[in-house]
Amino acid sequence: MRYPILFLLFFAFANVQAQDQHFSQFFASPLTLNPALSGTFDGKYRVSMIYRDQEPFQTFAGAIDLRFPVRSVRSSNRDAFGVGFLFYNDKIPEVGFSNNQINVMGAYHKSLGKANTQFLSAGFQLGLAQRNFTYENLFFDDQFSGEGGFSNPTAEILPANNFAHADLAVGLNYAYAPDNGASFYVGGAMHHILEPEISFYYNEEDPELGSTNTLYRKYTGYVNISIPVGPGVRIQPRALVYAQGPHLAMNAGSNFRFMIDEISGTALHAGGWARPVKNADGGMGLDAIVGIVGIEYNNFLLGFSYDAQLEALGAARDRRGAFELSIAYLGEYDNETVLCPKF
Repeated sequence: MRYPILFLLFFAFANVQAQDQHFSQFFASPLTLNPALSGTFDGKYRVSMIYRDQEPFQTFAGAIDLRFPVRSVRSSNRDAFGVGFLFYNDKIPEVGFSNNQINVMGAYHKSLGKANTQFLSAGFQLGLAQRNFTYENLFFDDQFSGEGGFSNPTAEILPANNFAHADLAVGLNYAYAPDNGASFYVGGAMHHILEPEISFYYNEEDPELGSTNTLYRKYTGYVNISIPVGPGVRIQPRALVYAQGPHLAMNAGSNFRFMIDEISGTALHAGGWARPVKNADGGMGLDAIVGIVGIEYNNFLLGFSYDAQLEALGAARDRRGAFELSIAYLGEYDNETVLCPKF
C-alpha cells in the first residue's frame, strides 16, 4: 500500500474518535460555540471566518449572522432575534477525507430590564453534514504490476466513501453588559443531540454486519468576565469546558484588551490560557498552552493564536503545535455594547 500509515490514521479518526475538532479562539467563532450567540452584537450583521491548522487536520469555518430588533411601542426593552448561517469544513488532505457541514440557526435575545444591560438568549441550530473521502491517493499491494507501478485493480473490499446525516443543537446565553463597568457572560450548549452514526462501515439494513461509531453528544459551558482595570484597559478572565463521550477538555486563562485610539476604534488584545484534557482512557494531562494576539480596527477584528502542544500523561505525543487565524467584520456596529466577547 502506498500510504499505509495515512490510511490507518484515517480510519482511526473516522471510526474511533467520534469527537469534534475545536477552535482555541472560541469566541472569535461564536456560531460554532453556541447557536444562542447568533446576533449577539450591537449592529446589523457580522461576518466571521476562522482557520485552524493542526496536522493532519485543517479546519475552516465561515459564518454570517444578522440581528433584527423587535419593536414595541409599549416597552423600551431592546429585544431582538438573530439568524445565522455557518459553513464548516474539517479535512485530512493526505487521504482526501473531508467533513462538510451547513448549519442554519436562530436565537431570541430577551432584555431583562429597562436599562437593557442584561439579556437572556436562547438559540437552536439545524444542520446537514456530509462525510467523504477519496481512494485516488490509496494503493494496495495487489495493485502492484511490477515496473508499471500500481496499475492493477484491487480485491480490497472498501466501503462507500460518501454519506450525509442531519444534526441538531440548542443553547442558552446570559449577558450583563453595561456601558461602563464590569461585564459578565455565561452560557452553555448541547450539540449532536441526535447522536448520528458516522462510521463508513455502518450497515443500516443489518447493523451486525458492519461496524458502528456514534458521534457523541457534546456539552459545552463557558464563562467570561470583562473587568476595567485602568484607562482603556480591561482584563477578561475566562473558562470553557466541553465534554463529549469519554473526552473532556477545559480552557482557563485570561485576555487583556488595551484601547489604543478611541477615535479609530483601535484596540489590542493579548492573552493566554491552559488546556487540560481527559482522554478516553481516563487519564488527565495538560494538552496545550495557548497564546493569542488580536487587533480591532474600526469594525474589523483580526486574531492569531498558537497552541504549544505538550505531552499527555504516559503518552508519546507529536510536539508540533497548532495555529489559528480569525477575521471578522461587524456591519453597522453602533457602540461598545456586546453580548459576547470578541476574541
